[in-house]
Formats: sequence, C-alpha cells, structure tokens
Amino acid sequence: MQIARSVHPLPGESEREARLLKLLDAFAGRRVAVIGDLIADEFIYGRVTRVSREAPVLILQYDSTEILPGGAGNAANNAAALGARAKLVGVLGRDHAGKRLLSGCKGIDGKGIIRPSGYQTPVKTRILAGGVHSAKQQIVRIDRVVSTEYDQKTVSAFARSAMKTAADCDAILLSDYGTGLVTPALAAALSKQAAARTRRRPVPIVLDSRYNLLRYRGLTACTPNESEVEQLLDVRIGDNNRVLERAGRALLKRTRMQAVLITRGSRGMALFEPGRPTVHIPIFGSDEVTDVTGAGDTVIAAMTLAIAAGGSFYEAAHLANYAGGLVVMKRGTATVSPAELRDAVRNDLYAPTENWSQEGPEQGRRR
Repeated sequence: MQIARSVHPLPGESEREARLLKLLDAFAGRRVAVIGDLIADEFIYGRVTRVSREAPVLILQYDSTEILPGGAGNAANNAAALGARAKLVGVLGRDHAGKRLLSGCKGIDGKGIIRPSGYQTPVKTRILAGGVHSAKQQIVRIDRVVSTEYDQKTVSAFARSAMKTAADCDAILLSDYGTGLVTPALAAALSKQAAARTRRRPVPIVLDSRYNLLRYRGLTACTPNESEVEQLLDVRIGDNNRVLERAGRALLKRTRMQAVLITRGSRGMALFEPGRPTVHIPIFGSDEVTDVTGAGDTVIAAMTLAIAAGGSFYEAAHLANYAGGLVVMKRGTATVSPAELRDAVRNDLYAPTENWSQEGPEQGRRR
C-alpha cells in the first residue's frame, strides 16, 4: 500500500515552512507502536585528576551514573516527547538496569513489554570525562550484551505482543539492533495486518536495522546511516555522490521500500524515492557535534510521525533532519520537543540550499 503523497515542494518555496509547521501540530496524539530491542544506556561521569603511574591512562574522580532507555526505548521516548502516544514492545530484564530503563520511559505505554524470568537487560556503558568547567567527552564504551539466543516462549510472546500492540496504531516503528527479536518475518506479518485494516490513511512501517536491512522487503521506509550502508554494500561513499547515488538506488531496488533516508553525519542526509531525483539535505545547525548517542532513534521517530501525520517523504526527511541536528547538540541519550522543532523550522536560514541530484529522474509536481 502506497503512502499518499502531499505536494512535493521545489527548493526554497515559502509554502514549505507552513506545511512543516502544520505537520508538527498533527504529531499530537498519533498512536505509534515502537517494536524492537531494548538497551540500557549507562553513562558514568567523572573528572580527570591526573595520569596514572601504573599505565599511561587517565585517572577519573567519579561523579555520577545515569541510566537511560536506549534502542527502541529511546525511539519511543522521542516519539512521546514529540507528542505521540507511544506504545512500546520489547524484552526487558527484571534486573536493576531493566528497572532503571523502565523508569526512564516517560509518558509511554509499556504494557507490551515482555519481562521473562532470568533475562538480563543489555547494557551499553559509556564513560565520559572532563574538567570542572569543560564538556564531558566519551573516552570508552563497554557493552554488556546478553546472548541473542532467545527461548521460543519469549520469541512467541514478543511476536504476539507486537501484533496486538500494532493493531490499532497509526504507525509502526521497528528498531532492529540485531538481537533476533525483530525479523523480516515479523515485519511481513505486521505489514499484512496493517494492509488489512480499513482506514483512510495507510499505516506506515518505518525500519531502522543495524545489520539486516537487506533481508527486509516492501516496508514504507528505512533510515540507515552511511557507515551501515557502506558495510551492507561493501562500498566507500565519503564525498563521492555518484557512489552514494548508486548505493541509495540499490537499497531502494533490493528492499522495495517506498523511500530510503541515508543519514550522513556532518554531510546531512540523502533521500531516495523511486521515480524522483535524490534530495541532498545539508546538516541542520552546527557541525560541532556534542554527542551522537541515540541520534538515529530521534531521526526515525520524527520521520515516522511525519509520515503518519500525512507528510510526504520529502517533508518527513526535513523534519527528521531538524530533529537529528538538534539532538546531537545535547549530551547523552536525549529527545527533542515540538517547540524546539518549530523554532528550527522557522529559523532555518539554509533551507533553500538543499540540492537535487541530476542523476535521478526529472523533478516535478505530483499531478
């Protein structure tokens, strides 16, 4: 089922700002099923005191510890922060990290979370250091990821919860960090269920898959970052737009998605749609990034909500770009508010500077 497209504005048109602001207002109350891997993002903060005499390493004076929802939990938090009614589905331990993660899910319906006995919550620990008057910088990360071999009872319970939660939602966000819970088979079942529903607007299914993107077929859109694309297709993109163009078109063809949005860090984003020229969107804000932790979750949350609200992929990509540009200026796993997005839309002096690939089809309005 195709997403109904709104008017596809040309670069610099004044109608874009009004349209994006209207879409932002429509975020409120959208029901979004966020289905995926739950990871606890732990941040340990300290102050550099001296260099150790035991080895050429820094000695940190411990300051504080913070545990926040990562993975699908962060995507759900971002959707909720933008005004959506987020319903979260995942597997979570009954351990300390799981409890802290759950307490960090603000304004989220967590009835779909499965908590099997004996399961340990995956934890990604980031140690950040800095002086008293300087910003904290990440110096090392420690991953404590449990085995991805789930028992059949847990897998079945997760799938049932996903189907039930998504049954009455306006959009579905799939967050696949590679544990094996989110699969192409589950995505196909969700897509079939969504297509069978009688509603005025189709239910978009937007995917973020860390390792398995090429195994998925026929969903609405996906939001890989450039390094993931390079690994999937065994290419090096860098500043070569011709390689980027071939990579984006290859992903469209192989996944049969309606849109592919490749996030490129300081190079911005590139939006690919069948039958349309590629849109290269410059980074919003400063390229002096504070912290990229969880930025992809912010991007996919904004993209999903914009499509669910009736936006075109072009419009959704722009709002996702604003959201991503804002969140990387914040420390840790963070979210963006509707007010911040509105200010970004109104104050973006560089909106007309996007460029359109000359290698794709000719650009024109939808008739």
